[in-house]
Amino acid sequence: MSDRRLPIYFLADTSGSMRGEPIESVNIGLRSMVAALRQNPYALETVHLSIVTFDSEIKEVLPLTAIETVALPEIVCPQSGATLIGAGLEFIVEKVHREVRRSSSDNKGDWRPLLFVLTDGKPTDVLAYKEVVPRIKACGFGNIIACAAGPKADAESLKTFADKVVSLDTMDAHSFASFFQWVSTAVTAGSSSVGASSTGVELPPPPPEVQFVV
Repeated sequence: MSDRRLPIYFLADTSGSMRGEPIESVNIGLRSMVAALRQNPYALETVHLSIVTFDSEIKEVLPLTAIETVALPEIVCPQSGATLIGAGLEFIVEKVHREVRRSSSDNKGDWRPLLFVLTDGKPTDVLAYKEVVPRIKACGFGNIIACAAGPKADAESLKTFADKVVSLDTMDAHSFASFFQWVSTAVTAGSSSVGASSTGVELPPPPPEVQFVV
């Protein structure tokens, strides 16, 4: 088994507006994504997943864990809460610096990590958000993919740090299922192409429910 990991970081919005069907759909989507990744031998050998949530506080709900041993927690939302995307990204920066093994002359480090960010709003911590953008871009991610879910999500602000921004018009179970299915395909592509190129991961075409924001 390879010691080189493909770290996947997932930063999910749990502000008050995600309560109810949206967050339930996210939980279902994450479970199906993990199940899909376990079916793939490349992913099973390399993928490590970490999940961080943000509302008025930042929580690491799943530390970086090998995909075969991941036990997903039920993600819940408070009644109401701010959308501290800046603080969430700051937390991810610190995790990447601490967790991702860099290559040295003696051994090869981890593959370039992937970051997925999901929000249905826009950052309420605007200053922190602006300050963290260059730092998140300097982390060396193979790809940063942000999802603007629903009509109130601000895709333009996500473009400031993400390599690709996708949007979901609706926040129902079907749309989220399509998004997570696409994410698992993207991760699988990443895990089987690691080492083939250093330019980052080629993304598969998204399903109809998931639109690229140009």
